[in-house]
Amino acid sequence: MDLSAINPVLLIASLMVAATPLLLAAIGELVVEKSGVLNLGVEGMMIVGAIAGFAVAVESGSPLLGFIAAAIAGAALSVLFAILTQFAQANQVASGLSLTLFGLGLSALLGQSYVGVKPPQMGDIHIPVLSDLPVIGPILFGHDIILYFGIALTAAVWWVLKYSRLGLVLRAVGENHDAAHALGYKVLKIRLMAIMFGGACAGLGGAYISLIRVPQWTEGMTAGIGWIALALVVFASWKPWRALLGAYLFGGVTVVQLNLQAAGVAIPVEYLAMSPYLITIIVLVILSADKSSAPASLGRNFHASR
Repeated sequence: MDLSAINPVLLIASLMVAATPLLLAAIGELVVEKSGVLNLGVEGMMIVGAIAGFAVAVESGSPLLGFIAAAIAGAALSVLFAILTQFAQANQVASGLSLTLFGLGLSALLGQSYVGVKPPQMGDIHIPVLSDLPVIGPILFGHDIILYFGIALTAAVWWVLKYSRLGLVLRAVGENHDAAHALGYKVLKIRLMAIMFGGACAGLGGAYISLIRVPQWTEGMTAGIGWIALALVVFASWKPWRALLGAYLFGGVTVVQLNLQAAGVAIPVEYLAMSPYLITIIVLVILSADKSSAPASLGRNFHASR
């Protein structure tokens, strides 16, 4: 066992990369649930975004186009969920689970010809002076644009939900869709937009895995990140900044366990592999004493005829 081989600067920088796909998916699902909709299909939308982004990036040579395609693919798949739950009035839990299974199967089919292919690389942003600072530079100012976009998106969602009229309307629909409808708000339209936003974010998170975090395509490579994102939203009490904290906690534990494996720590690999999920859930449960912020209409379908 050689713990001296672990570089703390690279460890923290890797933590931020590992947390980004989870953060993107969790922020998108947080907005969906704030509108009163429970979409358990995050994993399916992420894996479809992963293969869509990977395929477009490989074929076009542009990672940025890959991310755009991933967002569109995730949003398109979420429309299927919206049609089932908001218009056909299907059960949200069953529809979300079906969406995940469909996404996993579709991605496996579409990705057969991309196994072993290397995607084009997205360069890191270099900020003069700041990127060259010792310790702080590599940790905070040497990452790709999508990582910074995820943090900016978290701040934007927090501001919109807390201070804007759009956020007020979204929260009103999530708390009591019948009252919101009586006030003249178009509940189905608002929920559809929220669902598509969540799908686009999940698609971006999936593409981040296949294009940046693990730049290759492997069937099922999201490996449960979508399910962790779902749990993270609940345990973060539907608060964007707490979701950010949880994402970085999960990313940190993931990176640490990989480094411990590389250092030859005498702990069975299976225990190290399960530790990110176990520790994240335990800590987030402890942090989330306030469960009262759950949208009152969460998981309940709206009947426009009322």
